Parts: sequence; C-alpha cells; structure tokens
Amino acid sequence: MNNFLVHDQKTTAEMLDVIGINSIEDLFKQIHEKARMQSLNLEDALSEMETQKQIKKLAKTNKAEYITFMGGGVYNKFIPACIQQVAQRFEFLTAYTPYQPEISQGTLQVMYEFQTMICELTGMDISNATVYDGATACAEALLMAVRISKKSKALVSNNINPQYKAVIKTYAWAGGVEIEWFDEIPANISDYACVLIQNPDFYGEILEVTPVDTLLIVCTDISTLSILKPPSEYGADIVVGDIQTLGIPMEFGGPHAGFIACREKYLRQIPGRLAGRTVDADGKQAFCLTIQTREQHIKREKATSNICSNQALIGLCATLYLSLLGKNGFYQVGYLSCKMAHLLSEKLAAKGIKTLNKNFFNEFVIEVQNADEFLTNLKENGILGGIKLDDRHILVAATEMITEEDINFYLKNV
Repeated sequence: MNNFLVHDQKTTAEMLDVIGINSIEDLFKQIHEKARMQSLNLEDALSEMETQKQIKKLAKTNKAEYITFMGGGVYNKFIPACIQQVAQRFEFLTAYTPYQPEISQGTLQVMYEFQTMICELTGMDISNATVYDGATACAEALLMAVRISKKSKALVSNNINPQYKAVIKTYAWAGGVEIEWFDEIPANISDYACVLIQNPDFYGEILEVTPVDTLLIVCTDISTLSILKPPSEYGADIVVGDIQTLGIPMEFGGPHAGFIACREKYLRQIPGRLAGRTVDADGKQAFCLTIQTREQHIKREKATSNICSNQALIGLCATLYLSLLGKNGFYQVGYLSCKMAHLLSEKLAAKGIKTLNKNFFNEFVIEVQNADEFLTNLKENGILGGIKLDDRHILVAATEMITEEDINFYLKNV
C-alpha cells in the first residue's frame, strides 16, 4: 500500500530533480497567475459528528414534498419497494460492466427477459439489452437506418423531445448525416434514409401515423403501450424510447436507460448487446451474449457503435417492474395515468384554461395568460405545475401518483 501514501519531502525533491525544476510551484508557471486559485478559503475542519449535524441542518432546507405534474420525458411513477431490494443485491449491484461473455447466468437471463418484454410491448421481432437513454436510442436508430438504406439524409419531426434533438444533432454532425426537420412529412421521401417521429410527441399528442415510403423510426414512451396500440401495427421498422417510466426513479434526470427494437431483418445493424437462450452440453437451459456489435468485439468497420452502452442494472429494474405488475397491473397504471390527465384537463377547461391537444394520453399543453405567474403561484403552494414552454404555454402531465384530491388542490391554486 506504500504507493498510496503521500510523498514525503525526500521523495518530492527526488522527483523534482529528475524533471529539472526546483519546486512544485514551477510546474504551474505556464498557467497565468490570475487563472490560478491562490487559496481554497476552507473553514476549519469539523468532526464526523459535527459534519452530520451540519448536513442534516442543510437537508432540512430542501423542499421535497411537492405534488408534481411535470413530465417532458421524466415522470413521477409508483415504484414497488421490492424492486430496489432485489436490484441492490450484491449479485447485481456491481461495478463490473456486463459486456463480457463470462457474466453470470442471472444477469444474462435478466437481459433476455427484458428484451422479450420490450418485443411484446412494441410488436417488434428483436430488442437489444438497453442503451444509455432515450436520446441515445433515437440517435443510434437514425445511424442504423443510414447504414441499412445507404442514404445520408434523414427526416426528423420537430415535435420530439428537445433533449433528444440535441443528441441527434451531435450524432448526425459527427456521422456526416444531413437532418431535415419537419412539422408535416413531405410528399416525396424516397431519397431519405428514414423518418423519425415521437408518438405520443413531446407535447403529448397521439399521432395518426400512416405507412411511409422509407424506414419508419418511432420513439415512444413505453408505458403508453399499456393502452395504445404497438408501433408495429402502424408500420414502424425501428422502435426506440426511454424506460424511466418502468420503475426507474426520477433522480434529478438520471441515470435512465433506452431501448432499440426492430424487425428481424435488421438484426445485424442493431447497436448494443443481445442476450440469447440456448442449451448447454448437458441439455440444460443456458443464456449467452448472442450479438455484440461494439468495436471491442468485432472489426471496427463492422461495429455499429463504439460508445453505446448496456444499462444492465436499470434494465433489471424495468424487468422487475413489468414482472411485478403483470399485464393487468401495467394496464391499470396506464389507465389511471390517462384518467387523471383527462380529468385535470376537463376541470381546467371548466375554469377557462384551454387544452391545446386533440388526442393525448397523460400529457397535454395548456394555454394561460402568464406562464411564470401561473407556475410560481402553484409552486408556492407545494405544486410543480408543469413545464414552461413559452410565456403562455405549459406542458402538464399526470401519472397514477396523482389523485383527484391533488387535482382539486391544483385547481384551487390557479
């Protein structure tokens, strides 16, 4: 352990002599003095007991007990307590990255079950075992479509999540892909690699999607598929999204995970990892990493991505969530979210506050006189009333965590 001890004066002097300088200060002479921190100005050290008291005092200043009607990609969902109990078991909660083929059968089975559930919900043939998040999934799917079609232009809806837009722009710039943003799909799209839409879109609107003359990528909130028809039924070739609504805490925006699912004929172009089920030499069920398309595993020119990762622990939470709820429970959660959102919209309309959506699931846009004043008043009364879109428009969401009592309290303070 000597390597981890602080250098004594003798060792420091020897090191300085070898590199030809007289003091540690000389190491930083290239940095202008104005740009260098002269002192940290730290207070006197506290004991462990004093530190705990100070932290608890600071923690009490936080306001955490808000009723939240915020969405926009991150939602307040009910999470069964046993999810964290299982996910935090030492077999799963590990720093070991589950890329390698020698990872445990338990982790491989979870990946396999996750893929199966995603396929059942989206109607796709193949799913990977997660990527970083929904934004990454959109961008990776776009590049996937470019590889399949061998075309370098793509159509992307203006009404997708702004954070997803930003990631797509970065990927497209680095990958030499030309993006055209649209409000309505152009008439002639045969020259484009794909059309990417979000359904329901960022503003909560449920789209009427018709087949297109190119690859169709659909970004979806997976929890809406508890009620809405799967994207496969309206012509999707690739389906992507974030799984935060499947038992993943909001946690200041992350970490979350995304998924990519597609038709079987595009199997070799899907990024990430796929777990498969087989039998071992004794004829017993066994799981393995069937497809690994990172450049660490295959020739660089054949790799589908060099940075997309596998959020195995988050995928485990989602798998546990869907397993615990089952088909009926998953439907009930979706039904309650949808019901509460429509109830709020109706009651707001009765107060003269207009909803701009024609069709929505659990998220919608309202028009108010002054968005800042509207949201500030709600926040002062313990309510996070939505996401400000501009001076007069607010994106509002409801989940199964919202009750009719919460809605009435919302209305009382607008």
